[in-house]
Amino acid sequence: MPTLVAKPAPDFEADAVMPDGTFKKIKLSDYKGKYVILFFYPLDFTFVCPTEIIAFSNQIADFESRNTEVLGVSVDSQFSHLAWRNTDRKSGGLGEIKYPLVADLNKDISRAYDVLADGGIAFRGLFLIDKDGIVQHQLVNNLPLGRNIDEAIRMVDSLQHHEENGEVCPANWRKGDEAMKPGPKESQSYFQKHN
Repeated sequence: MPTLVAKPAPDFEADAVMPDGTFKKIKLSDYKGKYVILFFYPLDFTFVCPTEIIAFSNQIADFESRNTEVLGVSVDSQFSHLAWRNTDRKSGGLGEIKYPLVADLNKDISRAYDVLADGGIAFRGLFLIDKDGIVQHQLVNNLPLGRNIDEAIRMVDSLQHHEENGEVCPANWRKGDEAMKPGPKESQSYFQKHN
């Protein structure tokens, strides 16, 4: 699977169900100037998918406080998305979701991001796109493996810390932790404290 990291995120225009339950045609390029978490999930009315979609929605304030938009995408229609939103969570539905769910019925978006599985549904792809529309992080899970929303937030924090400070973020770095200055000599102060 080719990587999109460090390349422009493929733009798209598609129908979406918005947080207020209305339909709207959106373009990825409309979000330039903001960070975007673009994630793909296999299908509406399935099992792991609602846990991820609801978890992203439950933490939307954490993303918004970081100037980050969240967009969910599957190969279902906007009508299927809406029906799933209108189904009670106790019955396997989504209920209220605080970010757009994008319809990729023709599968063009999934193809562009190279997450389309042989069966015609999307793998669990996640892409962090910076304010200039460049992919900075990508993660693709097979169908049974749900994602960690805190890790997506950590990646946004890492990118923003690097952009603001020029420092790089070591393994398990979290916002507020010490990062390191890149370079053989410059990084020594970090390694002397953390060995």
